[in-house]
Amino acid sequence: MNKILVLFDSKSGNVAKMAALVAEGACTVADTEVRIRSVDDAQADDVVWCDGLAVGSPTNMGILSWKMKRFWDETMNAKWMEVDGKIACAFSSAGGWGGGMELACQSILTVLMNFGFLVFGVTDYAGKKMTLHYGAVAAKEPREPETQEACRILGRRLAEWTAVHMHGRHDQHPAKKDTPRLSPG
Repeated sequence: MNKILVLFDSKSGNVAKMAALVAEGACTVADTEVRIRSVDDAQADDVVWCDGLAVGSPTNMGILSWKMKRFWDETMNAKWMEVDGKIACAFSSAGGWGGGMELACQSILTVLMNFGFLVFGVTDYAGKKMTLHYGAVAAKEPREPETQEACRILGRRLAEWTAVHMHGRHDQHPAKKDTPRLSPG
């Protein structure tokens, strides 16, 4: 059984909406259990439990939120070696396009790499001009269909990579599935 955790911080509710969409995407992969936890309610054992982790944060001056950073600095510190080798990805929302969401995703991925997570980006496009190479991003609430689809793709890809790398389910490799994949163009 694939175990996916969607961990998020959300000040305005926008990242919480993205988290629900990421979870929706992860649920499309067979034999996957998904838990969603706010950073306010999450425990270190939630992260230890999962095989794959999606971390979402509001963009705060181009980086992850202080609450999310504190979670990793304080709550996860004692579990440092227990999460090594798990699969992870990132998502973020900012007040507008160009607000630093990709930088925030990279800061999340940097924290995760320090804990030994194997992190990834996604080559697929969610729409004509919507990529998620560093994670799913949104300007404010994820209203646009392409932004919503980017969140779903991120969750699905997390569950696929977790199934492949943690459980040996090679039939879940994205290149071997019939799922439509968009490219630039």
